[in-house]
Order: sequence, then C-alpha cells, then structure tokens
Amino acid sequence: MRLLPREESFFDSFEEHARKTVEGCRAFVEMAQGKVSPRDACPRIKAIESECDHITHHVVERLHKVFITPIDRNDIFRLISKMDDVIDFVEAAAMRVQLYGVNNDNKELWDLARVLMAGCQRVSEAVSGMRNLKHPELILEKCVEINRLENEADVQLRGAINRLLAEEKNPIEIIKWKEIFELLETATDRCEDVANIIEGVVLENS
Repeated sequence: MRLLPREESFFDSFEEHARKTVEGCRAFVEMAQGKVSPRDACPRIKAIESECDHITHHVVERLHKVFITPIDRNDIFRLISKMDDVIDFVEAAAMRVQLYGVNNDNKELWDLARVLMAGCQRVSEAVSGMRNLKHPELILEKCVEINRLENEADVQLRGAINRLLAEEKNPIEIIKWKEIFELLETATDRCEDVANIIEGVVLENS
C-alpha cells in the first residue's frame, strides 16, 4: 500500500508540451507550403516556444518539490528537456527563414518540415501512452516509427544539400539554406532522443 500519493501531473505537462510542439510544427509546415508568410508564422511559433519553455520550467520546479514521482526523476528531467529542444530548433529554423529573407515556398523545406511534423505527432502519441503502461507495445511502436522518420530526415537532408550545391550558385544562399535545413533535421534528431528516453521508461516500468 502506498502511503504517499505520486505526483501524476507530470504527465499532464508532457502531453501539453507535446501538443503545443505539434502546433508549432504545423505553423512551420504552413509557412513551408507557402500558405502563410514568415512575418505571420514566426510570431506564432515564437509564442508557442515561449509557452513550452514555461511548461518545462514548471516541470523542473515541481521536481524539486514533490516527494514521489510517477517515473524516475532523471527520466522526467531528460524527457522534458529533450522535448523542449525540439520546439527550440523549430523556432530557430523559422526565425532564420524570416531573418535571411529566403523564399519559404521551397520543396526541400517542405519535405523536412513534413517529416518533422510526423515525428512530433508520434512523440505526442507516445507521451500520451506513458500515463498507462499496460500496453507497452503500442508506445514502443510509436518510438520505432519516430526512429524511422529520423532516418528519413537524414536522407532528405543529404538530398537537399546535394541539390543546393548543384543548383545554387550564390555561396551566401547556400550557407543560409544549409543552416535552415540542418536545424530542421536536428529537431527530428531530438524527436529520436525523446523516443529513446520513452523506450527506456517503458522497459523499466512495464
């Protein structure tokens, strides 16, 4: 019999952070599709990133106050930190699209953003599954898909840079686009980091 209740609200924070990250990725995708201008999309993405920062800080504060946590404290800290990295890189990529004045209606930008969006959606689904570990196989399936998407993003990044070097003659434009592409791929890498942490938690607790 447990004498003290576990602090379960960490799961609420994980799920809220994941939902907001998906929202931020969706805004980036709309910009990459040319549906929304960087001037309109960037403030929205920045606001979402700030909301995610607030959630992250709140989680870390609670870690210092609660006595019993639903999963290992270090796992909670690592998980929310890596989740926050994802939206940080999305926001960084969006700000550079606006700052550099590049044409946001770009196929490679859209391809990388699309894969990142899919990865963030799978992260959100995996995080939601952590609240109840009775069906670990469902959570692990999401993690495997996240890993597959990260591999896809690697391939897309190489293709994007190859095409950039072959077709773009202005070295400054090459530098701009390479940085933007790499920021998006790094965000997908962080999704994989999140999946790896979740896999560890599932295996330890199921």
